[in-house]
Amino acid sequence: MGLHNVNPKKKAASAQMQMPSDLYGRDDCNTGPRKNKHDGATYVWLAYSIFFFIDPLLRHSRSYWFHQLPWYFVFLALYVAYVEFESQGIRLALLAGMFAVGVVDIPFNTGASCFFIYVTAMLPFCVEAPAALWAAILIEAATLAIENYFFRGNPFNYLITGFFAAVVGVTNLYVAQSKRAAARLRDAQQENVALSALAERERIARDLHDVLGHTLSVVVLKAELAGRLIGRDNDRALAEIADVERTARTALAEVREAIGGYRSKGLGAEIEQARLTLDAAGVTLLCETLPPTLKAREETVLSLAVREAVTNIVRHAHATECSMRFATTPDGFQSLEVADNGSTNGNAGIALEGNGLRGMRERVQELGGRFRIEAGQGTRLVIELPHEAIAGGK
Repeated sequence: MGLHNVNPKKKAASAQMQMPSDLYGRDDCNTGPRKNKHDGATYVWLAYSIFFFIDPLLRHSRSYWFHQLPWYFVFLALYVAYVEFESQGIRLALLAGMFAVGVVDIPFNTGASCFFIYVTAMLPFCVEAPAALWAAILIEAATLAIENYFFRGNPFNYLITGFFAAVVGVTNLYVAQSKRAAARLRDAQQENVALSALAERERIARDLHDVLGHTLSVVVLKAELAGRLIGRDNDRALAEIADVERTARTALAEVREAIGGYRSKGLGAEIEQARLTLDAAGVTLLCETLPPTLKAREETVLSLAVREAVTNIVRHAHATECSMRFATTPDGFQSLEVADNGSTNGNAGIALEGNGLRGMRERVQELGGRFRIEAGQGTRLVIELPHEAIAGGK
């Protein structure tokens, strides 16, 4: 008997899953109070209770009908209450009531055995543990055996009832477990979507910080330089102002690129841009090793690291020299080292990670790399990425 279409409103997540969300035909999207709580299919399964009326129809006794109808109305009330209430405890009590009605009425009406089948059909949707269903089936089998022993009914009727109670119960147990698994999968997928959206927002926030932090620092630096040159070297001041305009336009393009999914233009290009930025700040860049061949994702991480490091040197270090060096560590990691000879006071602020350094650390750790900052006679930034993450080229 397929009672698996009957379905209560989805409960909040708990240690034990209760009724799956669509057993009574309810729409998961209906979140309003008692809106579309169930559809007409909820009561279609009452058609199986027609077996209750076989004996009254065959006996042609009005008094027998009057004795039996109250029991059916009790069952009907229990069924409707089961559909309407959502508490697991109340539902278990209602199922126990159906079982009791069957126990009391089977000696007088063998059709009341259908109540036993309703109990095993509905129980898997109320209790997740399969042991509860098996216990109910054993209790019903024992009850039927006792009823047959004391009241000497037709043993074939009791055997048929026990057989269908077990078959329907096990079938609906499989259906209920499948629906619960689908509900868990749906919840996991929704959680993954939410986490992915959060990670993407954090990525964009980090990239925007790196892009704007770097370029705006260059704009401020060149604007200050142009201001100092006005009246002394107007031609160079005009050149710096024009450079500010170009840098601002580049920043606008990079922001648009970051919003759509930032990708670096290449580590070599980033190093060349770093050289120009440091030169404008009066810092000499020394880079004696060539950038390694990287995959796109690893190259982006190192490019953004170079950009953030240069921005911090311009803002905080008060340095005159900056060195970059690429190497391979003894344990197979590809390393980037950025060092400057800035003052101790300037480096103290860098040691406290802000959004830029924290974003840099997160990117490196996402690739299984290592990140550290050493402050002393200047600042030394070291990033190490696993060699296996880089092998193979872009």
